[in-house]
Amino acid sequence: MQGPRAVYRERVQSGQVKPDPAQEFAIEKLQNLEDALKQYKHVARNRVLSWLGRETPPPPRGLYLWGEVGRGKSMLMDLFYETVPITRKRRVHFLQFMLEIHEAIHIWRQAKKNGGAVKPGNDDPIAPVARGIAEKVQLLCFDEFQVSDVADAMILGRLFTALFELGVIAVLTSNRAPDALYKDGLNRQLFLPFIGLLKERLDVVELISPTDYRLARISGHPVYHTPLGHAADTEMNQAWLRLTDMPRGKPMQLEVQGRKLTVPQAAHGVARFSFAQLCEAALGGPDYLQIAWTFHTVLLDNIPCMDRSQRNEAKRFVTFIDALYDNHVKLICSAAGPPQSLYTQGDGSFEFARTESRLTEMQSAEYLAMGHAV
Repeated sequence: MQGPRAVYRERVQSGQVKPDPAQEFAIEKLQNLEDALKQYKHVARNRVLSWLGRETPPPPRGLYLWGEVGRGKSMLMDLFYETVPITRKRRVHFLQFMLEIHEAIHIWRQAKKNGGAVKPGNDDPIAPVARGIAEKVQLLCFDEFQVSDVADAMILGRLFTALFELGVIAVLTSNRAPDALYKDGLNRQLFLPFIGLLKERLDVVELISPTDYRLARISGHPVYHTPLGHAADTEMNQAWLRLTDMPRGKPMQLEVQGRKLTVPQAAHGVARFSFAQLCEAALGGPDYLQIAWTFHTVLLDNIPCMDRSQRNEAKRFVTFIDALYDNHVKLICSAAGPPQSLYTQGDGSFEFARTESRLTEMQSAEYLAMGHAV
């Protein structure tokens, strides 16, 4: 299989990606890491080496890739993740990862409380939780890493210290430099050792590019297409092609609270659904939040004008738009009418006015220029 450098250069030559020196530098770092991972074998418990008195080789340094929004960090991460020849790897949204960590800690504490298989005198769940992760994953990739929750901030240092000691390698992308993480957060002084740990164990690379590629593909083009019909369908297809450089995306599954949510089309941080797939199905807030955390842009086809018999669909649509808006996700959609005509009568129609306002604001140049909030 080709490495990220070769795939990136092929895309540049084919015109899918514009030449960018900053991206070239970052892809070299990712290629170097991939090469190191091919050679690295975690042998901390290899008895032969310990008998011979040889030191176990240290794991490769991970990578912390940061820069302004729209510079191609996620695209580079995808190239690396797709090509790295490791089976024990995981690419996960950081917020989803931390939800899992808090759940694992809760389960451990319940087991201890109920007299489960927990070693006496061990009151810290971090070590067993980290071991559980390391048994399954050697490479952890986090896209759009940020810390805003005090509970997460207090856990991260101990958790990542344990993971690194167990040989887990991390690759992170972020809109913030390490020193800007959790800025002005509660008890930030307790978080500073984690920042030091990141800089000690990861190579920090700033992606300095003058072009916001994500905004360039959206700006100057309408994002709300009405009425429904052939013209709107054509505009939606062209928007997808412009954003992803492909006529159709591949299905993708997201994990939401232990179950699978199918995304019909996904590519390069962009997802595409029909209104029926999102709002007529039995989905709710956790599903819509996971979509908003995972994708920076969503295309939504065929929003109808709803009546009182579709109050459940209208309520789901409100929840979905709230999730996108709160996370600064870009929405490109086709609809039967303008926002103020989508739900005028029925339960919740008065509250729907906020959704109308948000749909209008989400078409503005100011909103489109915002970075993905997660």
